[in-house]
Amino acid sequence: MSEGRPQEHRAGEGGDPSRGAERDSAAAEVEHELAMLFRRARKMSSTVAAEIHPELDPASYSLLLMVADTGSLRAIDAAERIGLDKSTVSRQVANLVRLDLLSRVPDPEDGRARIIQLSESGRARLDAARERRARRLRDDFAQWSTEDLHQFARLLGKLNAMY
Repeated sequence: MSEGRPQEHRAGEGGDPSRGAERDSAAAEVEHELAMLFRRARKMSSTVAAEIHPELDPASYSLLLMVADTGSLRAIDAAERIGLDKSTVSRQVANLVRLDLLSRVPDPEDGRARIIQLSESGRARLDAARERRARRLRDDFAQWSTEDLHQFARLLGKLNAMY
């Protein structure tokens, strides 16, 4: 091993330099496919956001999903979870409230504070959009075997566990 490079064991390399090149090539393929996946995910987010409300931008859609998954939370907690500053999240929340997708309600633990949660309209619109998206994904994966779907889900879970 070269000085300054951490020692690592790569399964199946057995010291053969050509195996390192093969692994690097495989890693480059993964990087390429992830970039493609992320582009498709951004496009899908834009499409679903527009289905929920024509004025909903993808960044606010991401916040809407987080609130839906969390249930309710303070805007400052939302900012910390998604790594944005308070002012950005505050503007997004204000827009989501204006679009009747979120509502602000008193925090039961602190009467001075407000929490954000899905509005009834937001819940209905999001549920309908998620159902349409699930139907499209089922159609997209119709040609995949059940075994392939299980393997893909397992590998995605493994990827998600890394972060």
